[in-house]
Amino acid sequence: MKRSHINEILRKGDAFIRSFGYQLPPFAYLSPDELKRSEYSPTLKERAMGWDITDYGEEKFDELGLLLFTVRNGLLGDLSKGRGMLYAEKLLVSRKNQLSPMHRHFLKAEDIINRGGAKLVLELYAGRDDGSIDRTSDIAVPVDGRMITLPAGGHLALDPGESVTLLPGVWHAFWGEGGDVLIGEVSTVNDDKTDNDFEMEIGRFAKVEEDEAPTHLLVSDYDTYLD
Repeated sequence: MKRSHINEILRKGDAFIRSFGYQLPPFAYLSPDELKRSEYSPTLKERAMGWDITDYGEEKFDELGLLLFTVRNGLLGDLSKGRGMLYAEKLLVSRKNQLSPMHRHFLKAEDIINRGGAKLVLELYAGRDDGSIDRTSDIAVPVDGRMITLPAGGHLALDPGESVTLLPGVWHAFWGEGGDVLIGEVSTVNDDKTDNDFEMEIGRFAKVEEDEAPTHLLVSDYDTYLD
């Protein structure tokens, strides 16, 4: 992705988030130089907090992509200890018909919440014992406290305010239907470097072409810009 395109997505995504009355934390708006000099820098890098824009390395963001912002995040080491900050929170913007491709998580349990906009549609499959997709069995998921059973590959449509809980191993893809969607994610500790297993042969992060200076850094920029 060109950096100029990333900067445009950030600007439009921030405006979309603000339109629902949600205010991002101050570190969201720091320039790269401000962030590098700030007291936020070590924590954001250690916990992978901040902006994240991906086209999964496929260079067709409008069809296959996602904007994310990690608001808070614990550490994987805390999970093994069973104490400490064991949770994470994200905001996501899924554009109309923009696919977040089929994947599962090894460790992360998550609530996916439609915070506003259009319908959020998820395609769901159970996982087999070997981790592969179970294309024959029904899948049951909690939707706001009640269990919903779907056939393999069934579509779950969430209106604003509705949410679904996905446990580790549940295969899922999602997109906005009828318009853009603001999504909330509340989960156990998030690690996007190791805890995503995609059905497609794709990467988790975008490959960036630096055609202009970054407005704000992405989480995937931190190793380059903050060292």
